[in-house]
Amino acid sequence: MPPQDPEQARWFADEVQPHDAALRSYLRGKFPGHPDIEDLVQETYARLLQAREHAPVHNPKSFLFSTARNAAYDFFRRRQIVAIDGIAEIELLPVLEDRPGVAETVSHDQELQLLAQAIQALPTRCRQVLTLRKIHGLSHREIATRLGISEHTVNAQVAIGVLRLRDYLKARGMTHSGGAP
Repeated sequence: MPPQDPEQARWFADEVQPHDAALRSYLRGKFPGHPDIEDLVQETYARLLQAREHAPVHNPKSFLFSTARNAAYDFFRRRQIVAIDGIAEIELLPVLEDRPGVAETVSHDQELQLLAQAIQALPTRCRQVLTLRKIHGLSHREIATRLGISEHTVNAQVAIGVLRLRDYLKARGMTHSGGAP
């Protein structure tokens, strides 16, 4: 789904963005323990756009809210930690070293290089918006003000950027085991 697709942009602006405030309100109320509602919204948009690539979305509002709920559930499922050993036995665990090995470090460095390449492959505006949001931690309002664009454009660009990054990494054999890139 290229972000230059005017039909996709029109559909997103007409069918999805009008529900943005209600979606954020719903997520804040239903999932107050989620640490970053903005990321959850962007993950929802990315999933919605990806689903629309495969089949028409007949009721965008319902699909949007269901997708957001499922994304939140996925987040909380991934965070669940199951204790394997009792706390009293922790000192008995054989721990030699608490830092990653050479292979893990090299693998991590390669993943970071691939992510940097994926970010560089994004269209300029999308790359600017995604960098300001994900790396510099600016709010959507701050990004909109800084770049002279609307908050809706920021929402769309972040969602499109996350989707394109996911596709870029997937095409290069990186499996997705956590949240959004």
